[in-house]
Amino acid sequence: MNPAQREAATSRKPSASVLVRDEAGRVLLLRRPDNGLWTIPTGGLKKNETITECGIRECREETGIDTEITGLVGVFTTPDHVIEYVKGGKVDEVRQPVNVCLHARPVGGELTTTDEASAVLWVDPADLAGHEIHPALRRRIDHGLKTAEPHID
Repeated sequence: MNPAQREAATSRKPSASVLVRDEAGRVLLLRRPDNGLWTIPTGGLKKNETITECGIRECREETGIDTEITGLVGVFTTPDHVIEYVKGGKVDEVRQPVNVCLHARPVGGELTTTDEASAVLWVDPADLAGHEIHPALRRRIDHGLKTAEPHID
């Protein structure tokens, strides 16, 4: 990302994402209805909420799956990852996330589509290349699949 794009950011906010893997080792993915990209459950940290509570809540809200956090994938603060939020046809906010990505396992629930997920499915890691995933999210997934050592930007 060039410096002009970094200057366009209007905020940095904490968020949690969860790399959920089932007993077969498959990864939980959801498809964002706004841009059609696949992602892992991710969302902003709310007031009076821990990062663990945020990850569990976001996963449940976005996919219908209840999880237990089992570890830390890493802390990702890449300045070239920006998210544009549009309101009324205009860009309202350009956010650079500060993301804590957590390992998790499913403990209940059922796959469910939502306003934030037009599709939800379990994907074998070998089949991830068949899903269009933003490079910043793919970086989290790849790190979590390759090593137990937490990543820190």
